[in-house]
Amino acid sequence: MIYNNNAVRRQDRLLPESEARQLLQTGEYGILSMIAPDGNPYGIPVNYVWDKNDKIYIHCAPEGKKLSSILQHTQVSFCIIGHTSIAPDKFTTGYKSIIIKCSAHIGLNENERMLALKLLLQKYSPCHQEIGLKYAEKSFHRTEIICLEIHEFSGKCKRLPKP
Repeated sequence: MIYNNNAVRRQDRLLPESEARQLLQTGEYGILSMIAPDGNPYGIPVNYVWDKNDKIYIHCAPEGKKLSSILQHTQVSFCIIGHTSIAPDKFTTGYKSIIIKCSAHIGLNENERMLALKLLLQKYSPCHQEIGLKYAEKSFHRTEIICLEIHEFSGKCKRLPKP
């Protein structure tokens, strides 16, 4: 997993790698961008979890446009935007964001799928682990996991002065 900001046009707005990793860890959702089976671009917001190494996991139904898109084109992009702050009188917005180049994989083995569900529970339902695990086991047969293998990511930010 390489942090590479060389292609960021505004070099004065680079997000330090430590802040990019923090956003990857704590972001509420991301936008998964793919090429749909009909050849058109397709992006969709999704919940996700990062394994603190080089994988992002997303859960979904066992069929649908995301999966058929990935079957045809495994190279995808994932974007996470942190808290934004609009400054209407300055005609600008403060933000932090990262863009991640990934290859997407489906058809994971059962152990990795369950690990992903446990990580998702830890992130989104930390106070409901026991009930969540029972729910995950009960609905396991109708849940697919997409694994995004991170190859490279970059980060950008615009910091606004404190009022």
